[in-house]
Amino acid sequence: MKFDVDFDRAPLLLIWEVTRSCELACKHCRADAIHQRDPRELSLAEGKTLIDDVAEMGTPLLIFTGGDPLQREDLEDLIVYGKSKGLRVGTIPATTARLTRERIASLKAAGVDQMALSLDGPDAETHDAFRRVEGSFDKAMQGAAWARELGVPLQVNTVFGAWNVDQIDRMVALVESLGVVFWEVFFLVPTGRGVELESCTADQFEALFERLHALSRRVKYIVKITEGQHFRRYVAEAARANPSAPGGGGHPMGAQSDKPAVNSGKGFCFVDHIGNVCPSGFLPRECGNVRETSVIDIYRNHPVFKELRDDSLLKGKCGRCRYRRICGGGSRARAYALTGDYLAPEPYCAYGVE
Repeated sequence: MKFDVDFDRAPLLLIWEVTRSCELACKHCRADAIHQRDPRELSLAEGKTLIDDVAEMGTPLLIFTGGDPLQREDLEDLIVYGKSKGLRVGTIPATTARLTRERIASLKAAGVDQMALSLDGPDAETHDAFRRVEGSFDKAMQGAAWARELGVPLQVNTVFGAWNVDQIDRMVALVESLGVVFWEVFFLVPTGRGVELESCTADQFEALFERLHALSRRVKYIVKITEGQHFRRYVAEAARANPSAPGGGGHPMGAQSDKPAVNSGKGFCFVDHIGNVCPSGFLPRECGNVRETSVIDIYRNHPVFKELRDDSLLKGKCGRCRYRRICGGGSRARAYALTGDYLAPEPYCAYGVE
């Protein structure tokens, strides 16, 4: 599914952290989530106002995330309302006891378009150690089976870093066995609890890019790269090296696209559980609050968002790179996390700029 969105006017997708509460204690959690609900969370009425603004500014995709969005009893009400505004709506439940067949059926009845589950290891030992809750792998596998049974399109999210880069082939086999429509591959951004983890090196990025590029040309499901925008540079280089090769296949980030990469503040917007608006959850630079200012105004006019959309402001080798428009200078969130400057070069890009 393709959407024509002017990133200066609206993000392609907005992610709303409907709650930060979660029973898991994942090693990479950008939110450093805890189990207790925050009484300052946006209410159902405030959420509907936010959804009104999302629809008005022309954003087609809305994702309810957490924490664990299943901790919101009104999650289905939010889905119903989002659908009534013509939005494509997804959610990312945590793999806890709240993830039941009955709740997935309830999400489907509300009209959810896609449900994502996180799998960060090819077996229970690896995944549960990462999520720090025993049984979370088995719960994810059960949730995937229920989604297939109930006809809910399934997405799997996987985070890669130095600790699991060598498990790519086993992860591919697992994802393919689940009948997914979408595999979102995240590259670690060291924020929140993730500061204690080791990112992939530039060479490891390249090795994974090669594997994911080949995979995306073979499979029918979508392979999407998140916080690894310089994958588009890799694809463009591969096309230049072998122009007679078949096209990009299943991934939506092919080198022939004339659209800029979705990046923090550019095609992407994040609203946290108490209404703070940030360029992304991995770039937690608060630029206003929806209780005081419309998300439309913040996205279109806040100086941070406007700078993030201006590729001419990129610094160092990213500012000189021939591929800066299609990849946006790599992950702006990672640059911010490691340097404090969201315009600094992507720290883990192997491409040499003369």
